[in-house]
Amino acid sequence: MSNTALAEPINQRKATLFRSLIGKSNAMQKVHKEINQVAESDANVLVLGDSGTGKEVVARNIHYFSNRSNKSFVPVNCGAIPPDLLESELFGHEKGAFTGAITSRQGRFSLAEGGTLFLDEIGEMTMAMQVKLLRVLEERVFERVGGTTTIHSNVRIIAATNRNLETMVKEGKFREDLYFRLDVFPIHLPSLRERIEDLPLLIKELVTRLELTKQSSVRFSQNAVIAMSKYDWPGNVRELANQIERMSIIHPNLLVEESDLPKRIIASASSNNVGLKSHEIDNSTVETEYNRPNDTKTPQFSFPTEGFSLKTYMSNIEVKIIQDALDNTGGVVAHAAKTLGLRRTTLAEKMRKHHIDRSTENTECGVA
Repeated sequence: MSNTALAEPINQRKATLFRSLIGKSNAMQKVHKEINQVAESDANVLVLGDSGTGKEVVARNIHYFSNRSNKSFVPVNCGAIPPDLLESELFGHEKGAFTGAITSRQGRFSLAEGGTLFLDEIGEMTMAMQVKLLRVLEERVFERVGGTTTIHSNVRIIAATNRNLETMVKEGKFREDLYFRLDVFPIHLPSLRERIEDLPLLIKELVTRLELTKQSSVRFSQNAVIAMSKYDWPGNVRELANQIERMSIIHPNLLVEESDLPKRIIASASSNNVGLKSHEIDNSTVETEYNRPNDTKTPQFSFPTEGFSLKTYMSNIEVKIIQDALDNTGGVVAHAAKTLGLRRTTLAEKMRKHHIDRSTENTECGVA
């Protein structure tokens, strides 16, 4: 992978915003609020949560809504890089610094200059590397491997882990001073099981993403969604996304019933009474026998013979787009405006014009 590939342009990041963070549960409302609270500061953030809950998505959202959004977001998986190579990956190296270093190379800190460095699986970092990372956090300087030139760093750090760092500190496996440096603003991501009421919305969102990227589709009946809500989802949203893609391959453009689901989900549904009830599922998030997808093509507009009001038609479309943007950003007007390419005040004016009243949006404190 080239160095330039590590820095993802903003226009390619927009599609990832709040993916897997969709939800109206109290747990996700809290996460949305915390993202909004910390985004515009330069505070270090520690994202905690099980594997597959969307920790990198949180980091990308914090970066996108920060004052650093015009600079690079650079992710590093500390657990996927051999310990003896991590220092070079983070800080870079000079030519001849070690066997195989035939040229000088920038590290991830340099690539993220002015932007955000996301350190995933920070709990896998060796004690020796923790010391070097702590120095950068405290002094904002580093040297490349094999180099003597001091390089100043203006990078925001967002770290993530599915491990209990407090326990690791007590066991002497993680430096206490580094832990306190990273734990300035912790955000805990709940497991999918802890916010199972968000399952229908997540399914709808993930199917929409699938349609946009894979040009394939699938739908789930209410009974199928109820059965899926009784499953534990140990792989969280990542497992759910993979399962939906699998269903789209096996049942392309068809309605998935409970009997079509994998055996482990069916078995869980038959043995577990804890799950969603039919009245708890928004009908707009599931398919019924009267609302099955026949194809994935965009329906053609049929012009009425008696004519119609273009102004009213376009106004209705604008209302629908604004409402969808608000739904996708947890009801936060400032975030919805950014995804629509509008000023917050412009969007607020359009909402007044169309009488879109969101009493829970709280645009100042960012409650979502």
